[in-house]
Amino acid sequence: MESLAAKALAELTSAEIERAVAGKTLIWPIGGIEQHGPHLPLNVDSLIPKALSHRLAAIIDGFYLPVQPLSVRSLPQSGGGLIFPGTIYIDGGTFTRYLQRTLASLCRLPFKQLVIINGHYENEAFIFEAIDELSGNGAFGERAVTAFSWWSLVPDAWIAANLPDFPGWHAEHAGITETSLMLHLHPDLVRSERPDHPSPPMAGIYRLPLDGDSASTRGVLSRTSGSSATLGKQLFDLVTEQMIALVERRQNDK
Repeated sequence: MESLAAKALAELTSAEIERAVAGKTLIWPIGGIEQHGPHLPLNVDSLIPKALSHRLAAIIDGFYLPVQPLSVRSLPQSGGGLIFPGTIYIDGGTFTRYLQRTLASLCRLPFKQLVIINGHYENEAFIFEAIDELSGNGAFGERAVTAFSWWSLVPDAWIAANLPDFPGWHAEHAGITETSLMLHLHPDLVRSERPDHPSPPMAGIYRLPLDGDSASTRGVLSRTSGSSATLGKQLFDLVTEQMIALVERRQNDK
């Protein structure tokens, strides 16, 4: 799924890079290493934005950056929490500073637009904060910056038509959408189990002590039954269309 002619920023030489990226769009996928139940690998949150960044780069003739693999911590009501082994994380302040310094160094290049695609639910606010701080310092200049979590581009009408009993994106962790996307993108990494959780957690509520058995089913917060590669392809193509429209609008605005 790594696109027709997607170009990797990191494969350019130092002598080539300024001319190559001048006036172009750079795309940075940001993910995480987090438990995703018994049926999905730890790097789901990295593989999905990585695939989307490659597709977008190919379509708009941009450059994709290497995926940022680490994230802020997994929370019980949106990622199952740290009671499940395998999640590797950094604290929010470190994550924000890392993004700020990485973006500041990236701004030394003459690109026109930056697109950040997030794949880990808890990252979102920290990404926005890092961008906001840099923007206030004038680091981006006249460049356009667009950052989003991939699920934010899925219209409510599509959810209503395709995802009955949708629990909200916070509780879709390791659920039908991520399982379907992985069946489309990396079927070899998806195990055969399809666990369901009957009572998805409510958004925005954090309780201690955490009862892992009631909060999830082996790390799954909603349901996986009904997932399929066909649904995954539909969702991937839909998000791709929405990304293109979003980027083109920003280009026209500039």
